Amino acid sequence: MDLTNKKILVTGADGFIGSHLVERLVAKGADVRAFVFYNFQGRNGWLDSLADSVLKSVEIVSGDIRDPNGVFQASANCDVIMHLAALIGIPFSYHSPDSYIDTNIKGTLNILNAARIHNTTKVVITSTSEVYGTALYVPIDENHPLQGQSPYSASKIGADQLALSFYRSFHTPVTIIRPFNTYGPRQSARAVIPSLFVQLMNGKKDLSVGNLNTTRDFTFVTDTVEGFIKIVEAENVLGEVVNLGVNSEISVKDLLEKISHIVGVKANIIISNERIRPKNSEVERLWSNNQKAKQLINWSPSVLLEKGLQMTYNWFLVKENMQLYNSNRYYI
Repeated sequence: MDLTNKKILVTGADGFIGSHLVERLVAKGADVRAFVFYNFQGRNGWLDSLADSVLKSVEIVSGDIRDPNGVFQASANCDVIMHLAALIGIPFSYHSPDSYIDTNIKGTLNILNAARIHNTTKVVITSTSEVYGTALYVPIDENHPLQGQSPYSASKIGADQLALSFYRSFHTPVTIIRPFNTYGPRQSARAVIPSLFVQLMNGKKDLSVGNLNTTRDFTFVTDTVEGFIKIVEAENVLGEVVNLGVNSEISVKDLLEKISHIVGVKANIIISNERIRPKNSEVERLWSNNQKAKQLINWSPSVLLEKGLQMTYNWFLVKENMQLYNSNRYYI
């Protein structure tokens, strides 16, 4: 599919990955409708930080992914729906699991129903590597068993299965993307990489961390976004699930050493109980097999971890960006 002049709805456009995706779609010549979470202040999340030259090509629509009427109206006359809106914080899912069911499962249902009625050409559903749980084998391919080790991951498993059921039952043109630990500029402070950068760059002598032994497969945000683009452009992906990962793993301990080296600061390591997941809920190991993405959509990551961390650090060096983060608060 050529994206030029295609009407594309991006839900969660105000978020980390969503805002980067909007920028890329505009650069590809798409007609973008950005669905953002309504608030009384009229703020549009990270979209408010985009250049005017980008925003002039974006139609911003406020609403709530949990509201079927709002979703139905927002998706009208769209060729493609790229569904990223979700609650993603794992610790908060322990506290408020009901909200994850409403947002992640019902929100996805609203998208699927709207796409079915509107006869949308393609629907991209955003999943997560967390649905795999702790790796039973590595690297993790798309056939790996799904393990709900947190209310968050269980809600995403439910949303994925619901999407595939619509493909099988109603021929809804669904494709599921499973990103592995995307990072980069604009990421929430609840995530490990921005949390470490913000603490170190603010001169904290005691660095608050969680489990240092877990491993993750970190993918820079521009690579993840390019995977979304290639999924939409491809013609052979309906009903498929596709991992987006680098095909490598690194422990949080080794990641911390890399970030400390970039910042040029050493700090005392303080294991924080509030950053530790319950034992059976912790996902110990994530390592993506990305062969399917390479073969099916000709996607492979281009930004190595060292380069991506340096680019993230450079973004935090901008005063206006760093001021948006609080090193003295733990975000769940």
